[in-house]
Amino acid sequence: MNLTDDQKKFLNGDFGEGAKLAMKVQVAIGESFGAERMVPITRAHVALSNQDADLWLAEKMVNLGAKCRIAPTVNPGFCREYFKAKNLVSQEDYDMMERTHNAYKKLGAQLTYNCTPYIDTNVPNFGEIIAFSESSATPYANSVWGARTNREGANSALFASITGYVPEYGLLLDENRKGNILVDVQADMKNDYCYHMLGMCGKKIGHGVPVFTGLPKYISPEALRNLGAQLNTSGAYDMYHILGFTPEAPDLETAFDKKEPLRKVTITNEDFEEVLKDISLEGNREIDFVMFGCPHFTLNECRHIAMAIEGKKLKKEMWILTSSHVKSIAVRMGLDEIIENAGGHIVPDTCPDQPCWHFLKGKVGLTESPKCAYYPQRRGINFVIRDLDTCINAAITGEVK
Repeated sequence: MNLTDDQKKFLNGDFGEGAKLAMKVQVAIGESFGAERMVPITRAHVALSNQDADLWLAEKMVNLGAKCRIAPTVNPGFCREYFKAKNLVSQEDYDMMERTHNAYKKLGAQLTYNCTPYIDTNVPNFGEIIAFSESSATPYANSVWGARTNREGANSALFASITGYVPEYGLLLDENRKGNILVDVQADMKNDYCYHMLGMCGKKIGHGVPVFTGLPKYISPEALRNLGAQLNTSGAYDMYHILGFTPEAPDLETAFDKKEPLRKVTITNEDFEEVLKDISLEGNREIDFVMFGCPHFTLNECRHIAMAIEGKKLKKEMWILTSSHVKSIAVRMGLDEIIENAGGHIVPDTCPDQPCWHFLKGKVGLTESPKCAYYPQRRGINFVIRDLDTCINAAITGEVK
């Protein structure tokens, strides 16, 4: 690779052993993909996991003296203060989250603990070169904002934050950002939940860069979040286009770079029904709890829930996972009080794939997110999946149809 003098200083150890290791890994990644050079980034997001390998690497980099040149936002683990106060977390798990917090603090990360920073706190501009990990973040940044990032791992995004560089390959190059699959959506896209289902059709869509046609003229930020999150739950998608909506797909000719698509796929309501059969427990049953926020819920969604349950009492506990940013505004607006009075909780800085949810093991939950249903399975928590309003109503009645 052709390295600048600044990049060579990293490899020479001029910026310390941690920075040297980070650059060494970045160069190796670049060489494995045939990159000719490194390019600077202006923002980053690290998919922190608060799990063994993640903590090991973060503490290793701290001990090697590493500091982030570009302060990244980070994914959630769990909110120590919230779960400690409710006596819902063991001391061992609390200590591990505290070690994770301290390690990323020493590295110089922005401790946002939010998996959807691309909506409100770490929003890139069109064409901006960035390093984002997190399965819903990469497609949103590339597709909706037109920024440029490869689907980084938590480790490579952290190394990019430390060095301020990424190797130039993949979606940083114009030719790799073009669509090659035409997806005609004939299903009824009547709400944000339908974009969860569309994203879960990854097996039928197949590997590549899909260009979606037939979608409504207005698509909410929440729907776009849902689409990207589930595309990376059902497959591995770094980017997609929506004809006439996303910035790099004003028309078919531009989206496909004047080429014919490799294949054409049609998505129908029947496809959604088949997907739901595969990923959800059957309905017509009593549930134990309701959980939202994988990816993290927005303020608009918290407001929607608050309006639906105001003055009512939930028969089943409801957990709404958000960023601390959203939680603070919800408190200020009185939404948190409405939800708490009904028997629900807005929980900041927390992911469903964390040990703090051990008390839900063996129980049946209800969620609108296939991703939320997918990750907690390994912790013995299973879900029925339905649209948001059905979930809200089930929390009130205690049953799901």
